[in-house]
Amino acid sequence: MKRTLRLFLLLPLLLSASLEAKVELPAIFGDHMVIQRNSKTGLWGTAKPSTQVSVTTSWDGQVYDVMSDAAGKWKTEISTPSAGGPYTITISDGKKLTLNDVLVGEVWLCSGQSNMEYRFSDKPYGYEKALEDAAGRGNIRFLHIDNRTSFEPAAEAAVRYGGWEVCDKDALFDFSCVAYYFGRHLADSLNVPVGLIESAWGATFAENWVSKESLSTLPDFGKALEEQEALPKSRQERDAIYDARVADWCRAISEGNSIADLTEDGWSEVDVPGYLEYQGINEDGIIWMRKTVDIPRSWAGKTLKMDLETIDDHDFTYFNGVEIGHTEGCSSMRDYTVPANLVKAGKAVISVRIVDIVGYSGFNGRPDRIKLSCGKKSIPLSGKWQVKCTRKYSEIPKFPDKIDGNPFMPCVLYNAMINPLLGYRIKGAIWYQGESNTAMHEQYSYLLQLLIRDWRKQWGYDFPFYVAQLASLFPVQKVAEDFDWAYLRESQADALHLENVGLAVLTDVGDEYDIHPKNKYDVGRRLALNALHGAYGMNIPYSGPVFKDYVTSGSEIRVRFDCADGGLVAMDGTNSAPATSVVETLRGFWIAGGDRVFHKADARIEGETVVVTSPDVRYPVAVRYGWANYPDSNLYNGAGLPAVPFRTDRWAQTTPGNF
Repeated sequence: MKRTLRLFLLLPLLLSASLEAKVELPAIFGDHMVIQRNSKTGLWGTAKPSTQVSVTTSWDGQVYDVMSDAAGKWKTEISTPSAGGPYTITISDGKKLTLNDVLVGEVWLCSGQSNMEYRFSDKPYGYEKALEDAAGRGNIRFLHIDNRTSFEPAAEAAVRYGGWEVCDKDALFDFSCVAYYFGRHLADSLNVPVGLIESAWGATFAENWVSKESLSTLPDFGKALEEQEALPKSRQERDAIYDARVADWCRAISEGNSIADLTEDGWSEVDVPGYLEYQGINEDGIIWMRKTVDIPRSWAGKTLKMDLETIDDHDFTYFNGVEIGHTEGCSSMRDYTVPANLVKAGKAVISVRIVDIVGYSGFNGRPDRIKLSCGKKSIPLSGKWQVKCTRKYSEIPKFPDKIDGNPFMPCVLYNAMINPLLGYRIKGAIWYQGESNTAMHEQYSYLLQLLIRDWRKQWGYDFPFYVAQLASLFPVQKVAEDFDWAYLRESQADALHLENVGLAVLTDVGDEYDIHPKNKYDVGRRLALNALHGAYGMNIPYSGPVFKDYVTSGSEIRVRFDCADGGLVAMDGTNSAPATSVVETLRGFWIAGGDRVFHKADARIEGETVVVTSPDVRYPVAVRYGWANYPDSNLYNGAGLPAVPFRTDRWAQTTPGNF
């Protein structure tokens, strides 16, 4: 690719510079970087021990002198102008190292899990146009922090592609869609360079991104931190411990639960794809699912491919009683090979032993992608399957956590991917994460706020922080729901109690079957609206309607809202272009009386209020809006921004399926 050629051509120059210069810089500093305007930003590195290092900035000719310590480490702060470039920064301890094409503008940290990590190579809506447009966006620069873990705070971060990149089609291909659209809106609105630092890792938990200093203040994580501290220092010893734990776990779940132990009693029928909790099966633990298919005579003796999309949480998959593979993790794709010697014409039984640890269980994905294939021909595996629960969650051991390279351990991503950035001045941060924490949604309320406070403390100032609320997922709401994603969104909204925090609502850009919705443009745009209002003081609509208070009168509840810019409206659209047309019917409101049973409500807009009623609730006491995994809701303001989901009650969560 073009990027590879560019690095190859630069290699002799980089080698020449390293031979001539004693000064060395962390990889986050380099040609093409963007530094924060109107500020003092850190610059550090190594040189000859106990030597004066001089830093000269071309925009003002200022010289900063600093002494390296006995180990050769040095650090200084440089003052930056309002905006502009390209500039140079020269560092010398007797031999010069020059950073070229340096821009001064706005620098934002972009972090979270896979929806922040989601790249243009993943082909979101409109990716072709975005890639073409990138050629004229040289004032936007990217720094891609590579995925690494560390048990201790690291001094340097690993970076991709040699460091800072100038936006073009090639560089954008492997960069965060949300971060880019966010930065593009800022660059267009502010007319200044924008630097975007992507530091994200799919499927990770919020606690992975918090410093040990702060996370240790939460009792929930005390045991995990103690166990982590007690691990051997040797990588070889840690690997041996992990391998032994996995072997023990596999043996433990197989005892009395092998495919040979299955009997013909106790099976029921469910649909695939589809989470079992939606189909009346609420047991966590070991769950067997099976389906019988007819293998054509022409397939006999040929290798087959089995695509099962994703399975929650772990699976062991069998073809005619022989294990053909197993996978850990609810977000991993299941692509298995059926060896040719197992393939015979006639009836074949596909069996899947699911180990469901927490939350939902079963198959998820698009029905047409769940199939058994021989070359270009395939047999659908979606539809009816048999299911049987054989062991409860309380009866099975916890799956062992990976040790080295495991991003799911407390603090390891903060240590490797955040700590090395401290001192590099940023304007603020955007955050798209939470899917992995849905099972512990109540904890997430204070965990997310702790993360925000922790990062601000580590950087030394209260920078703006903007949160992408979870998009919709799973089947569209048809009945009253009380599932985890609604509560997690509420926990994300709780962060608004902190200063300089904003929220981008995404309930209208979800996908029933895909945890990674393809509309990333509106995510980035809505985060940018928050920033333009909160960080840059623009008087613009930045949020959809936000619940303010309510009044009950007879059989009605009247709800009032803030952020009703342009008035309240009912709107409909599509996932690729939400809120495109005004409609008459307002949806998404549910109302309950003292029995705590919610009924779909009739709702009408009156000024900046919504009046909510139901013929089934004579004396209402509570209202919920957008309260579902995938809410059927359509309240917006006149600026086309969706309302923040809310509830007026604080009742405890009910058991899935019994709401």
